[in-house]
Amino acid sequence: MSGAQDDQLTQKEANPFGRFRWKDWRVMLPVFLLIASLIFLGIHYHINYKVIAGSTVVIGLLSGAFAWVVGAIGLVPIIGPILVKVLSLSVIWLLNALGYLISYIAIRRGYSQDVLTYRGLTIALIIGIVIGYILGSTL
Repeated sequence: MSGAQDDQLTQKEANPFGRFRWKDWRVMLPVFLLIASLIFLGIHYHINYKVIAGSTVVIGLLSGAFAWVVGAIGLVPIIGPILVKVLSLSVIWLLNALGYLISYIAIRRGYSQDVLTYRGLTIALIIGIVIGYILGSTL
């Protein structure tokens, strides 16, 4: 090994706990539980849903909790990596975004009952795609 690599190894061995491990499970699990409890308390005390959703997104993005949850799902044998792959497919996100856009336009025009039916069909389609992908990958 070169001299620079030896110096780095001795620094790590000398002070293994010197750096704060932000992505460590001992930190991320309490952060995720804090987010879940704040959501529960917000719903319990009737705080506006937009405030709850916005604060959840901000805390989740700043802490990296969403990436940690996806990583934890990926650790489940056989199904986990496939589920992570399906969740990261852009087609699923595109279908969902298109559904929200069409729902917004339909609600503005007064078709709220049709929107409920349409959103139910869209959710069923997305769940069917996910189940089909998982079954196709495992069989």
